[in-house]
Amino acid sequence: MNYEFFIAKRIIGSKAYKSSISAPIIKIGIAAIAIGIVVMMIAIATGIGLQQKIRDKVVAFNGHVTITKYDSNNSQESVSPISKNQDFYPEFKAVTGVSHVQGVASKFGVIRTETDFEGVYLKGVGADYNWSYFKEFLLEGELPDYTQNRNEEVLVSQYLANRLHFKVGDKFQMVFAKDDPEKIPNIITYRVKGIYNSGFQDLDAQYIIGDIRHLQRINRWEKDQVGHFEVFISDYNSLDETAAQIHQNISSLLDSETITDRYYSIFEWIKIFDKNIYGIIGIMILVAGINMITALLVLILERTRMIGVLKTLGSSNWGIRKIFIYNAAYLILLGLFWGNILGLGLLYAQKYFKLFPLDPSVYYVSEAPVYISLGYIIALNIGTLILCLLMLLVPSFIITKISPVKAIRFD
Repeated sequence: MNYEFFIAKRIIGSKAYKSSISAPIIKIGIAAIAIGIVVMMIAIATGIGLQQKIRDKVVAFNGHVTITKYDSNNSQESVSPISKNQDFYPEFKAVTGVSHVQGVASKFGVIRTETDFEGVYLKGVGADYNWSYFKEFLLEGELPDYTQNRNEEVLVSQYLANRLHFKVGDKFQMVFAKDDPEKIPNIITYRVKGIYNSGFQDLDAQYIIGDIRHLQRINRWEKDQVGHFEVFISDYNSLDETAAQIHQNISSLLDSETITDRYYSIFEWIKIFDKNIYGIIGIMILVAGINMITALLVLILERTRMIGVLKTLGSSNWGIRKIFIYNAAYLILLGLFWGNILGLGLLYAQKYFKLFPLDPSVYYVSEAPVYISLGYIIALNIGTLILCLLMLLVPSFIITKISPVKAIRFD
């Protein structure tokens, strides 16, 4: 054990240290570190959590990459069919990172009841549809089963169910217009199998989920034809690279579009969260560092006589500085300890008890989502400790200016 660490340990453990004039300043410094860690953890957890939630909601309705025909129009309605007989279906073996491919179609129709009507898109899906996202969204009833015979079961959003007064088991008619306005429209009677709520009201208000075979019959498509393909990938961080490979491995008659391009404004908006997180981290570390600098200067002033004695006994300036840096490191670690306990407590409380709601019309989620990972927690603690200690090197330089003779006389 070096003597600097030994002296720092004795100072920390002494009763005089805890009842000294600097004690309130030290407590404020510890509190600043703790509060800073809490705020930074909340900023990271909610920022990343919100990004992931919004991203997952958009992906649930569209996949990560959409494959369509080049001659498709810009509307959400499927016009030109695509054959399922593609090299990339049902498994995209040519590109690594693709987890699932599904064929879907959509058609605009009008829901008609005795008292109301609503224009929505019926998203037709088949036996290959990935229901993993909607399992989380499901509120009432069950998910439809389209693996057997064609049926009239549909999944309706809670938003539409409230507007049209639907309950699980209710039946309603949906009218689909034909290309020739003089012809009688197609009318299908559907039954509500389940009610979901993604929290993304813009999409909940547009879509109901039904059997694609109805749309194939209405559009006079073959059984192996779909409106477009939705491709899911296993790693969102490699979306651009994987999307580029997907585009290279599909027919020249087909086009691909990433979810970030299709919903550009939404994904640009959630990118701003990163800047907010970095800004909050920077401010909190600066505030915590300034408080620790103040605490360190008070400690040095309070122990000026001890500094003079140590210099008289032959201690180097750097050795004495290390004593106070060890002391400050202890205070920082103490603040980090309490900050982590309080921060993790708040995050887990929000995760399991949903204490802080959000407006879904603004944030696309009904409560503040949190992302908790050991990786960023460790990085945040280590980064805060290192940066605060680096900031303390400058004020500790004042020790080199203290004269041993004047310090011993200091009262």
